Amino acid sequence: MTKITMKHLRYFDALARHRHFGRAAEASAISQPALSLQVKELEEILGAPLVERGARQITLTRLGEDFALRARDVLRSVDELASLARAATGPLSGRLRLGVIPTVAPYLLPRLMRELAGRFPDIDLRPREAVTPKLVRDLHEGRLDLAMLALPVSEPSLVEHALFDEEFLLVRHAAAAGLPVPPLTELPQAPLLLLEEGHCFRDQAIAVCKLAPGGPGERAGEIMEGSSLSTLVQMVGAGIGVTLIPEMAAEVEGRSAPVVLHRLPEPRPGRRIGLVWRRSNPLSDRYVDLAEGLAAGLRSEAMPHQTVAAEARGTD
Repeated sequence: MTKITMKHLRYFDALARHRHFGRAAEASAISQPALSLQVKELEEILGAPLVERGARQITLTRLGEDFALRARDVLRSVDELASLARAATGPLSGRLRLGVIPTVAPYLLPRLMRELAGRFPDIDLRPREAVTPKLVRDLHEGRLDLAMLALPVSEPSLVEHALFDEEFLLVRHAAAAGLPVPPLTELPQAPLLLLEEGHCFRDQAIAVCKLAPGGPGERAGEIMEGSSLSTLVQMVGAGIGVTLIPEMAAEVEGRSAPVVLHRLPEPRPGRRIGLVWRRSNPLSDRYVDLAEGLAAGLRSEAMPHQTVAAEARGTD
């Protein structure tokens, strides 16, 4: 009798995540017919359908939904067994799946990759950019080993390790260079440009400006959205409004458009960036060492944005 294999579980997990045979096959680096064959074989082994096949997408049956959750647990446990072996055989090595939020990845990821390559030459880094809710979900489901995001996450099953703090900077059109910096509560009148829903930096900016999402302070015409920090800065450069960016983005974004950067009044708002991983991961102690090494590396020389931020102080 044919038995369920890890290949069955991995391919079905991909299908359950993507809900599309083509996308699941692409993510699994196999052909669509091969993936479909593996899923059909799994159904035959179980003696019940896992998938309702439609013209454009698939729907999991009730058994399929339950099976997907159990399969994910098994796959995560198997990955952790491999990590357990790695933890007992010397320095940190092998595949490291690192998730990074979009407001960090373009500005810090290249340097982080150099730092990790220098400190841990046997690591095979696999970076992935996504918003915080997806990174946290992928951590829980075992599709990521580490995530770099804004703290706190405040989930008991996850370990948080701070790397550094940074301030938020106000971005205005270059014509405003000589004007006083407005109070935070007046920023929506400009209007205020924010990232789209799902970005933690959007929520932080709303909190800084003491706005309630959808509340009286967020009236039509006062809040506009963009898909990235670069888009927001370009909109400011076109004279549309003002925005906030994290300090690490100053060097890149401050030179990309006719804008001026200001430090905000005390107490200056900011955020804490750190690494997060599953508490159950056998490599947890190694990740603490990795995080402390990264933090030390970032402190050992001025981060690029610190110099630019110092220049921005002169525009206040």
